[in-house]
Amino acid sequence: MFSNLLNKLGICSRKGRETAYGYVFIFPWLVGMVCFVLGPMIFSFITSFADYNMITAKYVGVANYKRMFFQDQLFWKAFKNTLVYSLLNIPLVTIGGVIVAVILNKSIFGLRTFRTIYYLPSIMVGVGTYFLWMLLLDPANGMVNSILGFLGIKGPAWLTDPNWTKPAIILMHLWGLGGQMLLYLARLQSIPNDYYEAAALDGAGAFRKFINITIPMLSPIIFYNLTIGIIGAFQVFQEGYIFSGDGTGKPAGSLLFYNLHLWNQAFKNYKTGYANAMCWFLFAIVMILTAVNQKISQKWVHYEEGDSDD
Repeated sequence: MFSNLLNKLGICSRKGRETAYGYVFIFPWLVGMVCFVLGPMIFSFITSFADYNMITAKYVGVANYKRMFFQDQLFWKAFKNTLVYSLLNIPLVTIGGVIVAVILNKSIFGLRTFRTIYYLPSIMVGVGTYFLWMLLLDPANGMVNSILGFLGIKGPAWLTDPNWTKPAIILMHLWGLGGQMLLYLARLQSIPNDYYEAAALDGAGAFRKFINITIPMLSPIIFYNLTIGIIGAFQVFQEGYIFSGDGTGKPAGSLLFYNLHLWNQAFKNYKTGYANAMCWFLFAIVMILTAVNQKISQKWVHYEEGDSDD
């Protein structure tokens, strides 16, 4: 039937038929892309210029953007919280993943067991994990403060002291960096041992080998994790919502992250048009940071086949 249709349309060449069949196979994806991605994005952009509450919409021009930048004080607080969290979380998680991978790349007893133990937390996702950490970080009876007390260190009030809420979330993410560790570990095991042997003949020690061989060879994976980390850090939401208890970002607004404030505007205050404006500002920020990261990567990311410009 389809062949007859192609004949009627005058598509008789082999290349033309292959192209037509290709479009047929990707048609479901194209429909999904238009209906569930591209369409909602266009609608979101249009309604960011409207007073939209999910039912009615009234064009207001750039009023939502003016309110965002000049009238909403919580907007800048939420943006600052997200930025501070990102500046702390991304480097620590990236460095932590490299360190754990290097350690687990050594020949030690029970290596497979240790790798499994470090990887398991990365597959434990969802609200249950956050409630687990709320118990672990309880200032009075939590395991974390109990261990610190055993070492003679007075543990902080992790989730009730505004100065410690972000470190608490970062600590939880360091616990679940098994996914990054696995990527680094796979790359470490593909580095030819000849490189290290040649460096040893030149008198390089362990530190020089790590800096001049290991890090450059890991740089493509580091770049990938940095890119994903930037996108993920600016989308932090669940941690602030669950740990604050009611979505207000308490204590003292220290957990009021950008996406949490956006969610409150959209689904509590029903200011969906304003929330869409916030979405597009966040989209612009993430795109700019990703582009900058891509540009800078040309100077420090190294590939075995050649430079990153190739």
